[in-house]
Amino acid sequence: RMGKRRCVPPLEPKLAAGCCGVKKPKLSGSGTHSHGNQTTTVPGSSSGPLQNHQHTDGSNGRENVSDLTLGPGNSPITRMNPTSGALSPLTRPNGTANSTKNLVVTAEMCCYCFDVLYCHLYGFPQPRLPRFTNDPYPLFVTWKTGRDKRLRGCIGTFSAMNLHSGLREYTLTSALKDSRFPPLTREELPKLFCSVSLLTNFEDASDYLDWEVGIHGIRIEFINEKGVKRTATYLPEVAKEQDWDQIQTIDSLLRKGGFKAPITNDFRKTIKLTRYRSEKVTISYAEYMASRQHCFQNGTLHAPPLYNHYS
Repeated sequence: RMGKRRCVPPLEPKLAAGCCGVKKPKLSGSGTHSHGNQTTTVPGSSSGPLQNHQHTDGSNGRENVSDLTLGPGNSPITRMNPTSGALSPLTRPNGTANSTKNLVVTAEMCCYCFDVLYCHLYGFPQPRLPRFTNDPYPLFVTWKTGRDKRLRGCIGTFSAMNLHSGLREYTLTSALKDSRFPPLTREELPKLFCSVSLLTNFEDASDYLDWEVGIHGIRIEFINEKGVKRTATYLPEVAKEQDWDQIQTIDSLLRKGGFKAPITNDFRKTIKLTRYRSEKVTISYAEYMASRQHCFQNGTLHAPPLYNHYS
């Protein structure tokens, strides 16, 4: 029951996605829970029309994705870059991410996101380009806050973007333009956690059950009760963290994608599902500051901007 392997997601250009959310109680198996948003995000999904970097439905070319599950009204937003078609450079067998020696994603990518956000919030010039790879990947940037790591913003793209510009763009979009939350502020920096997720190994599934909880992220396409195409996605960790089975995950995505009619097994069979994997790394603000000690003095960033130690 293996699906057809793809190097890049089978998405139309300019799709955006939101994938993070807040932990919720385990869903009932009825498929009628009110756990969903009107957008597709990885803790939810994106469905409603959005402007600029906001989540929208698949009918107008955008989609929302997040890596955690959000409560009602908490779906993240993202924008798809029109330069889809760039191949994922990952060649790891089966897309496994349990061997750190082969991972593309690094903690330095999260540090760069913190650099970009710090410079923006304090009015400094944007940091110089980092030294990690600039290969193109679909990507997501997630911000969480506090000891309980509550979602504070999550936006990304299924289109492959060069990492330097992609991380810079989605750092600020997820921090400042996630419609579920007010923009991040300077005062919140010390409590933040940043996660970078790179998406890989996209495959067309044979049906809506052709994926594994905790292993695959999933993106669904479906036609709602009004005849409009909608999309929704969850990053691989969402279903496992929420303790959902496959049916609960699918039904949550349908609700987040704006499907309001009763969910039947026959309708689930009409879903087009794409599965994928992801590499993810997370660091705290404290870890970021420790890595950048030489750039700060008395809590203020030195000029010139960060990365002046790079060649």
